[in-house]
Order: sequence, then C-alpha cells, then structure tokens
Amino acid sequence: MKNIIIGTAGHIDHGKTTLIKALTGRETDRWEEEKRRGITIDLGFTYFDLPDGNKAGIIDVPGHERFIKNMLAGVIGMDLVLLVVSADEGMMPQTTEHLNILNMLGVKKGIVVITKYDLIEPEWLELVKEDLKEELKDTFLENAPMVEVSSKTGYGLDKLVDVIVKTTEAEIEERNINTIPRLPIDRVFSITGFGTVITGTLISGSLKKGDEVEIYPVNKICKIRNIQVHSNDADAAYAGQRTAINLSNVKKTEIYRGCVIAPKNSMKNTSMLDVKLSVLKSSRRIVENRSRLHLYTGTSEILCRVVLLDRDELSPGESCYAQLRLEEEIAVRRQDKFIVRFYSPMETIGGGEIIEPVPLKKKRFDDSLIEELKVKEKGSSSDVIEKIITENSKNVPSISDIAKITALSEEEIRLSVEVLEEEEKITVFNFKNDKYVWHKYYERNIEESIEKYLYNYHETKKYSRGAKKSEIKSRFLPTVKQTIFDLIIQSFESKGLIRTEGEYVSLGYFRIQYDEHYKKIEQNVIKLLTEAQFEFIKPEELTEEDIITLMLDNKQLVKIGELGITTAEIYNDAKEKLIEFIKKNTKISAAQYRDLLNTNRKIAIGLLEHFDSVKVTKRVENDRILF
Repeated sequence: MKNIIIGTAGHIDHGKTTLIKALTGRETDRWEEEKRRGITIDLGFTYFDLPDGNKAGIIDVPGHERFIKNMLAGVIGMDLVLLVVSADEGMMPQTTEHLNILNMLGVKKGIVVITKYDLIEPEWLELVKEDLKEELKDTFLENAPMVEVSSKTGYGLDKLVDVIVKTTEAEIEERNINTIPRLPIDRVFSITGFGTVITGTLISGSLKKGDEVEIYPVNKICKIRNIQVHSNDADAAYAGQRTAINLSNVKKTEIYRGCVIAPKNSMKNTSMLDVKLSVLKSSRRIVENRSRLHLYTGTSEILCRVVLLDRDELSPGESCYAQLRLEEEIAVRRQDKFIVRFYSPMETIGGGEIIEPVPLKKKRFDDSLIEELKVKEKGSSSDVIEKIITENSKNVPSISDIAKITALSEEEIRLSVEVLEEEEKITVFNFKNDKYVWHKYYERNIEESIEKYLYNYHETKKYSRGAKKSEIKSRFLPTVKQTIFDLIIQSFESKGLIRTEGEYVSLGYFRIQYDEHYKKIEQNVIKLLTEAQFEFIKPEELTEEDIITLMLDNKQLVKIGELGITTAEIYNDAKEKLIEFIKKNTKISAAQYRDLLNTNRKIAIGLLEHFDSVKVTKRVENDRILF
C-alpha cells in the first residue's frame, strides 16, 4: 500500500477547494475568514481512500498571490499535483506562478483538471485545452492527462479518480522509510488536556509513539506522545503520510512553521547553503551578487543574501552555483529543493537544489571550489561523502558527525564509507561504537608536515628525544579528539613514520647520539651539582638545556620543585636519610631534617614538601611521618 500526497495548485477562485470537497466530502477551509471570504488563505488538509487501497492525503493550497508563502509551505512532500484551471478563464497569472514553483521544486507527476465544465460550451473547451497545451510546453505537465470536471454537477469526477489511481499505481514510487525521518512543520497548535500538536507531511523515514526527537533549528528535544494519520490514532507514521503529532516537553510558543522534526542529533543547523540557482526564463529580474531574497525550502521562509560564485549577475533562464547567506538558521539536507522570491516587490524569480547543507564560507571565482560543487551536484553518494570527508578531515569526523552534516542515516553513510575504504581513498579509525574517518590526501599532507617538522626538530635539538605529543597535536591536529589523535599517532608509528617514547614523538629512524660533546657536558654537570650538594642549582642557570632535559629523562638528575636540580645520587641519599630517621624516631621536624642534611631551613622545608608530593612522607601538624 502506497501513501500518496496529492496537492492542488492554481489561480484563486478556480475551484480547488470545491473540487476537493466534491472528491472527499470534506471541506479544507479551516478559518472563519476563509469561509466568509470564499478563498483559501492558509493550507487545508483532508484525505480519501483510493479505490485501489492506496491512502491519499490532500493538501489544498491558497491561490491568491498574497498567500503564496502559504502555498510554498504546502508543496513540500507532494507526490501528485492537480493543476486546477477554470474552464471559463483558462491559464491565469497565479496558475503560471504555481506551475513555475512546482517545476522548480521537482514535482514530477500531475494531472490538469479543468473545472467549471458546466459553465462553458464544447467549442470554448477545445480552445482552453489548446491554450493549456501551449502554456504547459517544457514543463513537467507537458504530457500530463487533462480531465474536465464539474464539482457542482459531479461530471467527470469518477474519471478523475480513475486517472489518479492509474497515475499513482504506475508512476509514483514509494518513499524511502529506511532513512532518517524528517517532518517539516506546517502547523502548530495546542489542545486542552493534550498540549502541543504539530502537523506536517512526513517526507522520509518513519516515526513511532514514544520516539525521542529533536526540533530543528530550535534544538528542542521532546517525545512523541501520540500520532494521528488521516484523523485516526496510529502507532507510527510513515513517509508519504500527512500526520499530526502530539509532543511532550515543548510549548506551542517554542516552535513554529518552518521547524523540522527529526531524530536527536541527526541534523545540523546552518546559516549558509551551497546551491545550484536557476532564474526563471519568464522572470523580469536579474539577480545581482549580494541580492537580498526570500528563500523558501521545506516549510521555511527566510531572508538571505545570494553570493554568486562564478559571475556578477544571473539573468533570466541562466543557472549558476551560489552560496546563500541566511539571516536565520535552518536545518535541511542535500538535494532539498528551494524557491527564491524577489525581496521587493515580492515575486517568484527562481529556485534550485541544495548541494551542500552545512558548507564552509566560499570565496568567489575559485575554480577548485566550483569543481567540488560539480562533483557534489552530479556525483554518486560515495563521491559526495568523499568530498564531505575531505572538507572535514581536519576534525576527523565520525560517521555520526557526517550523518548530522548531510542529514543522511548512519547506515547510508556507513555503506559509502565502506566503498571509499575499499577504494583506499580514506582511512578509518574504529573507536567504541563509531568509526572516524579522514581522507588519504589529507592524511598524506599531515604525514609530510609532521615528518618535515620532526626532521628540523632533530637537526636543531639532537639531544632531545623528540617533540612532545601535545605539541604535535596543537600544531597539526588541534581540533581532533584526544582519543582519535592517539589512534592517529599509533597508525603513524605502525607505518614506521614515527617512533614514540612516553610523551615524545620522533622520526622512526632517529636515535640520540651520546657523542663526545654530550659526555663532556654530562661530566661537567654532575661535577658541578656534586660540589653544590644541597645548594641546588636551577636548570636555567646551566647551559645546554637539551642535555639537562635528557639527563632528567634518564633519571641521572632530579628536579625538586622550585629549589632546582640535583644528581640522582644526592637525591637518593637525602631520601634514604629521611626514611631511616623516621623509622627510628617515628617522625621528623624541619629543624631535625635541616641538621641531618647540614643545610638551611628553606632547603629542608622544600625537600620535605617534595617528598610529601611524591608520597614518601605526609605532614602531621609540624612534623612528617612516613606515608
């Protein structure tokens, strides 16, 4: 059984709402003003069961030019459109604008319904049909069936239902229920005793009672308390169904038309979009770089600036790549369609497809960026995922991160990642229940950069074990999670590129050479510290800092807090005397330790505080006992 969404489109007062009532027996006008004025102002919804068992939701959109933004909110999710044209008037300006919008938004199937058949003569009907055929050339309705009806007398309604059934059976594919669910919200209201209710067309996936969902872009997490499909309670809603959802933990005032319901952490808000933008041939406007436009996508309406990436202006009938800089955040996914209308006066001028929903800021006239957008527009899903991984490699994103950026399911991402890994285009790091990835090209650049840095490091600091891991991370991979950085270092080491020793990183071949110069400095330092005894020397008072550090690492020297450094022999002697004295006397004071070492009180206290810190002793009032 298919779930079908049927929408109407057409000029005001051409009989859209009356036709739906004739087909379903239900009115779609909800507001008193709509009934009083006899026009549809906002979206109307109803349903009927087709004779073949398929379920059809009906969306009645307003025809008046002033309510075009409401019409745009209703187009999302339409499988089949009924373009309604009154037999006594034919194509009118709003019919043409609706047709352009439907064409831009990628609606592929439709039926031309000629209403008010009872008001005209057969000869006039033929003229209307000929005119319609001419008007519909080069649109998705060019070869669409035409059915004339009278909602008043019932003429042609059975034929229309038959045509709807044939079209939905043969030409409309079932929607994907195995991807992440997305429901753009077109209505929000509250019901006493139930709380907040939203409605919309579920355009992908499925939602169940009890599911925890997130509302984007407000990032409000809530639970689905109840679901209705076609006014009946249901345990779940599936792609292609009009649904009403009762949400817990959210107030009516916190959400609005234009928000999107999806699983928690499955999408990412954005204030920029990379798009392919087309201007209608019939438009009278030229889109200049930085033009301010109204953007419509899903059920959202947002102001934006259009940055043309390869030209200064876009004329009617032309297309180009552009970046839309939004004045508010939204949440969308790749391949979503959009419409743009001129800022003032308000008129539809074009639309297109979203290529990258969470892009980086683009520079104009950058050939490499244009090539990337071409791949993303026309490439396979693996090609697109590869580009996204390339762009985000500096962060080494996880599959869940990429899913959030693209609004694809993790399973869809995982399949592409497996293909890319087999093709040796990416490297995958497994951690816990997720996979982290970066592109081989980026990986090679990082390897070369680290290799060059360490080579120069060894040349200038030949007595150092290497650079510290923390230094490598902050310099080359500052935004990568520590756990993933550790995996990267392990992978570099397994390839022989580097060698690690504790916190130090060196090139794989590097070994410290304890040459004559080293040995000379080593002897001088040991001699100097031995002569100084407990008159400790600070490291900065000595030359050859790298050799001092190496001797500390080799445990030939010991640093004692702020006091300075000494030899391991002197240090161990001071520790042994301390332990032996306490064992005999149960405790020791600073004065006693001073006398024991034949030094001054400052040195004695500094040593005792050090031994406290390494858990040899602990302080009890003014004395020390063994830890």
